[in-house]
Amino acid sequence: MQSLLKKYNIILLSVFLISCERDIEVYDVNNFTSDTLMFNFEPNYVLVNSPDGFPPIEIPSENPMTEEGILLGKKLFHDPILSKNNQQSCSNCHMQGFSFTEPSSVSFGVEGKPGFRNSMALVNIVWNKNQNWDGSAISLEEQALEPVTNPLEMNSESWSNVIQKLKKDSDYPRLFYEAFGVENFDSSHVAKAIAQFERTLISSNSKFDLFIRNEINLTTSELRGMEIYMTEKGDCFHCHSYPFLTDNDFHNNGLDPEPFLDKGRGNITGEIYDYGKFKTPSLRNVALTAPYMHDGRFNSLEEVVEHYNSGGVESSTIDPLMKFVGIGQGLTSQDKIDLINFMKTFTDTMFTQNVNFNNF
Repeated sequence: MQSLLKKYNIILLSVFLISCERDIEVYDVNNFTSDTLMFNFEPNYVLVNSPDGFPPIEIPSENPMTEEGILLGKKLFHDPILSKNNQQSCSNCHMQGFSFTEPSSVSFGVEGKPGFRNSMALVNIVWNKNQNWDGSAISLEEQALEPVTNPLEMNSESWSNVIQKLKKDSDYPRLFYEAFGVENFDSSHVAKAIAQFERTLISSNSKFDLFIRNEINLTTSELRGMEIYMTEKGDCFHCHSYPFLTDNDFHNNGLDPEPFLDKGRGNITGEIYDYGKFKTPSLRNVALTAPYMHDGRFNSLEEVVEHYNSGGVESSTIDPLMKFVGIGQGLTSQDKIDLINFMKTFTDTMFTQNVNFNNF
């Protein structure tokens, strides 16, 4: 027996959020081919720190963060090789400049087929307890598997076909070995790598973050908007509280009457009381993520604010927090302007322009 792991370096990255440790495994060199032995498996594990005001998180013990895994995940995220026709990547529907969503009401797959939901922004998802508008996936690893064979998305015939393409590529065999120490990698390794990259997509430097840290002041209009947001007058804070600006829960926010065309969370749980409920999206970078709601029905923040100002539509599963159904909030024109100006302080251009996230 001979250890292929001679060393590992702990890298401190302030944009990451928690540390993880794993025993170094020992491999029998006789189990590997001569080609494999040309590669090195000396992973540089990443120690992650939480930004000010953010709670720590747990990195899955079965998928510790490494420099090699993150770089592989970034390449896979931006590579159309995962799709049936090698024309569509994760980044086609999750564009960095739009906080890793896209300016379209619904996403379109490799053959131009429209999906039926708006792509969710990928921001601070390292803290997510479940993924997608309906919570159909629990972990980021599980979610990363879904689009590749979905006929409305990347539409690859099978994961087996995808893996064969990756193994024939000039770079991927080495990159997978450097990240995971495996020659015969499979879909689980693809998902792990993408999940590692996605866990680095952390936003914590918006104007409002700087205000919270006493580094800058807000304008008079923004401060008035903050008062509306943080009180029962606007009633935003219950579901969109700091620092994530989402409660990561599911709500019926009064969009539609019954019967619901999209049952949302109810499609997953099968429970009638979950019909019409969708995951609360984060409002981080909300000024960049139009159109809004699970189906992209609202094109502007003005339309979103007016929906809540109207009180919403009554139904049997409407959330108790929607307290203004039938009566409305009574926000004035100036109130709406101030509220939107405040929400624009959630924009984090350091996040949307971070070169570490792109593949160039």
